[in-house]
Amino acid sequence: MDVRLTSEQQQLRDAAAKLADDFGPGSVADLDDQSRRARLVKTVHATGWRSLRSDGASGVEVALVAEEFARGLVDVPFLGPVLADDVYRLLGTDPLPATIAVGGVVIDADGAGAALRLDGTSVESVGVGDAREAADLTRVTAVVAGDAQVVGELTPEQAQRWYALALVVTTADLVGAARGTHALATEYAKVREQYGATIGSYQAVAHLLAEGLALIEGSVSVLRHAAWAVDELPVEQAVEAARVAKIYCARAAFAVAEMSIQVHGGIGNTWECLAHIYLRRVLAATEAWPVKLEELTIGLS
Repeated sequence: MDVRLTSEQQQLRDAAAKLADDFGPGSVADLDDQSRRARLVKTVHATGWRSLRSDGASGVEVALVAEEFARGLVDVPFLGPVLADDVYRLLGTDPLPATIAVGGVVIDADGAGAALRLDGTSVESVGVGDAREAADLTRVTAVVAGDAQVVGELTPEQAQRWYALALVVTTADLVGAARGTHALATEYAKVREQYGATIGSYQAVAHLLAEGLALIEGSVSVLRHAAWAVDELPVEQAVEAARVAKIYCARAAFAVAEMSIQVHGGIGNTWECLAHIYLRRVLAATEAWPVKLEELTIGLS
């Protein structure tokens, strides 16, 4: 595979990054800013990125947007709608506004009237019930409501390839959150002074930040391969690559999120610090389609 991004992919990544920087929350208090969220909802809708797959986008391109949205803590639905869009693409039907349900839980439920759920190879449509408390404060989850209605059938290969994409998108969420919280810690280390010097000048803190960056760089590499594999490799290899990426990046992102809180010191344990918002997003993304080591056919230390 060629790991380099095309010029179009670079432009997509840059556009997603700018959107996240312009409209994403800059503080915990911004999560309750409804005017900001309204502008964000309108802007994300205008991009058309929720229908990337039906528009012919690759797994790499979907992952690029998901990664930048997580880095900027974009707190409006993307993961659920883009996966629902891929289901409609595989069914060969016109996409309808929907999100995704896993078991009895609806992901990205904010504003959703319906959710799609895979039961083996059967595609079911379920209602969206009441919102429920969840770790991730940037994403609304809800319970499934009403009776499930079968709306289509996928082939076993289509269902597995969709599963690979679901793993890749949540892995991109992990990598983006790790990048965001690492940047947060790095900027804090540049301005926080202790004993007459910025804490970033001390070796112990610098080593923590360097180790976190190394974990992120490894995560980006394994994510890029898994995202490419979604469309380019045989389905069994695509799923394997996605599972490896999910496990590796979940471990790395959790370590980076904990490091960020540690670098922030006492303030890192307060509600006002964004570090815990990133950690919550990492925990939620890890539990969305979780993968166990036993599911791999290769070793992973």
